[in-house]
Amino acid sequence: MNYGDIAQSRLTAIAGCSLRGDGVTRLPFTPEHRAALEHILSWTAAAGLQAEMDAAGTLIARRGGPGEGKTFLIGSHQDSVPNGGRYDGIMGIVLGCLALEKLRNDGVSLPFAVEVFAFADEEGVRFPTALLGPRALAGTLNTRDLVRADRDGITLGAALAAFGGDPAHIPALRRDPTRILGYLEAHIEQGPVLERKSVPLGVVTGICGIERNALRFTGTTGHAGTVPMADRRDALVAASRFITAVSDHASRTNAIRATVGTIKVAPNAVNAIPDIAEFPLEIRSVDDAARASFADRMHSMGNDIAAASGLTFDMDRTYLQPAVACDPVLTNTLAKAIADSKYPAVALPSGATHDASAMSDLCPIAMLFVRCKNGLSHHPDEYASAADMGAAVDAIAEFLRSLAS
Repeated sequence: MNYGDIAQSRLTAIAGCSLRGDGVTRLPFTPEHRAALEHILSWTAAAGLQAEMDAAGTLIARRGGPGEGKTFLIGSHQDSVPNGGRYDGIMGIVLGCLALEKLRNDGVSLPFAVEVFAFADEEGVRFPTALLGPRALAGTLNTRDLVRADRDGITLGAALAAFGGDPAHIPALRRDPTRILGYLEAHIEQGPVLERKSVPLGVVTGICGIERNALRFTGTTGHAGTVPMADRRDALVAASRFITAVSDHASRTNAIRATVGTIKVAPNAVNAIPDIAEFPLEIRSVDDAARASFADRMHSMGNDIAAASGLTFDMDRTYLQPAVACDPVLTNTLAKAIADSKYPAVALPSGATHDASAMSDLCPIAMLFVRCKNGLSHHPDEYASAADMGAAVDAIAEFLRSLAS
């Protein structure tokens, strides 16, 4: 049985659970999410797993172990960015299910239970927060995030409840860390290292920290033809100066990745001076101190730009995930499993955040990277080969066997 080909077929099929347009657009707690769950349930059934959705909207599929032993966790996310690819996140779910399907077909029993998680929201695209599912399991969710709203004014809590979740029951989802062996997440690399080294798989050493901030410049609107240039309090001009400065400052160091990905302007009319400019600032770094220092510097710079232009400036942090290190024991076990599966293992850090970042507050974590073509991700042309995904299934299955020995 060629598990890589099965993975490719399943990912092609579930890519149809998307809004119309290029690539895959699947946001949490939407009809597209609902349709995707039907595909995932068929994967879990093929692996002989028992599945149900928890109060935070995470689909949990379980293979029981003997007695009241511990549980090992495997997971990733089903959601995508707008016009994204068909592998980011969702591939980790299909590979986890296939690894357990392989062990079942090979007649391999494990002395512990295994659960595969399909988390609802990792990307943080629909709501200005993310990692609801893993944070609920780790007991680190700030319940105030449930009142954060999407662009249509629908709160996270309301969307979850309408989808069949139970916001009030989320605190009860917290797992007992003494009952958990660890967590493994498989993911496309989203970078060029593995392809340049001509190897299919990589072992992640650590995951960058990430924070997101909601920014707002507020000025005064007026007629575009009558207000003199010297008298204007233009929020968009101030925002443009700030955004350029963010890029310039981040470019001076390899320690920081800083991005402004959207902007909202009011009154948003061709003949009116903008009085409001709202936008997010995302900051990433494997060095938490460097990330925090950069955020402080940008806050001060925003105040300076606003003061010089007669505007006000607000910056509110909406999301924070510190950098985390992968567990050395699990990482070494994963590297050996890759080698035992006849593939070279390359160690590398992750510049992207993952569900594993939040799961690290619950238990030891490990991550497996799969080579992606041209290092491309968050793009319709994102691609991982069937051969590389087959190698990942072999490695995950061998990893679980190794944990049992």
